[in-house]
Amino acid sequence: MLFRSLKLNKLADYATVVLTALATAPTRLLNGQALSAQTQIPAPTVAKVLKALTRGGLVTSSRGPHGGYQLAHAPEAITVSDVVQALEGPIALTDCAVHGSGCEIANGCRSRKAFRLIDSAVREALASVTLADILRAENEMPLRFHPTLTAPAASRQVTS
Repeated sequence: MLFRSLKLNKLADYATVVLTALATAPTRLLNGQALSAQTQIPAPTVAKVLKALTRGGLVTSSRGPHGGYQLAHAPEAITVSDVVQALEGPIALTDCAVHGSGCEIANGCRSRKAFRLIDSAVREALASVTLADILRAENEMPLRFHPTLTAPAASRQVTS
């Protein structure tokens, strides 16, 4: 599946949230229900994400009554690129960034090299951010600016 825009799909977002939850308890096995409760992502979606992450080699699973999931690698070794590829497949922003894509204007296209350059830059950017970086950023973010929280009405003052 190819990227059609610069926006990650929702499952890649959810996968990052699930991996972050797993990274906060690296020695514990967490089951899908616990991860759903912790992340507030619906259990069926967590199950779908975990399946893709397991298939992608980013998490390992253990069966049984005390089974669950944990990271397959240290948070420093898992990149956003790894997450996107596990959920979406190879990263390509445009069809022409993929060799042999069958683009009908490829022979006369003057932008093809530029698109490949842009594609490469985006892939490098995604590969430069690790799960450990995300955890650090999350822990450094002041509570009042956390994107999932809303400020109390008293602190929402408009200044001109």
